[in-house]
Amino acid sequence: MNSCLKYKNSIISYKIFGNENEKAIILLHGYLESNEIWNDFSSKLSNKFKVICIDIPGHGLSEIINENQTFEDIADLIYFISDTLALKKTFLIGHSMGGYATLEFAKKYPEKLKGFCLFHSTPFADNEEKKLARNKEIQLVKQGKKELIYSVNIPKAFADINLLRLKDNVKTAINIAKNTSNLGIIIALNAMKSRNDMSDFLSNTELPFLLILGRLDNYISYENVGINIKLPKNGKLECLENSGHLGFIEEKEESLKIISQFIN
Repeated sequence: MNSCLKYKNSIISYKIFGNENEKAIILLHGYLESNEIWNDFSSKLSNKFKVICIDIPGHGLSEIINENQTFEDIADLIYFISDTLALKKTFLIGHSMGGYATLEFAKKYPEKLKGFCLFHSTPFADNEEKKLARNKEIQLVKQGKKELIYSVNIPKAFADINLLRLKDNVKTAINIAKNTSNLGIIIALNAMKSRNDMSDFLSNTELPFLLILGRLDNYISYENVGINIKLPKNGKLECLENSGHLGFIEEKEESLKIISQFIN
């Protein structure tokens, strides 16, 4: 069940799984997703930890903070939620777009973290080709054609070998994307294409860090990111051999094992 709070005149939605535990985890979903995408994974994870899943403003049931919303704005929101829920220090896990907010939070509020994880995400800024692709998606949304985005993007987020086995999960993810507001999509695309490169910050952080990539990811290339990223001294890279961009669905048990080991 979703809970809500008010932040800067905006309603923000979140869910809490599990009971009180000294080890709390905040999960941030990706582009065209909502906290619902984590439901099954969060339920399993809450057997060991307290789990908080936030709807990023403009996605799910959360209202936008402002029309020029940045990942730094989202980091400030996470800080507010953390304080409101009396969480002293947490583990922060960001999937895809959620990873960009995770990096901003880790940079701005390291004292609030025990560690953080990028789950199918990257510290690198968009290149020109990716910025052009985001601009094309913005135009499609403005033309009332967002179906052309999610009908392609969501199935592509799963590895081809998993599409038939996980057809119900694909349908659920498409429905979440379908219900994402046009304005929320446009704001997210603008934030992603204008975000800063965080690779220098990441390589120098002293916080425990986990990077999870999918060998079969169509969006975050394991070969490119895995080779080019410079991990911090307390960093670790894990690869899900049979996953695309949604390893917490495609290889749920292995993902749970990796994250639990990292936190413990």
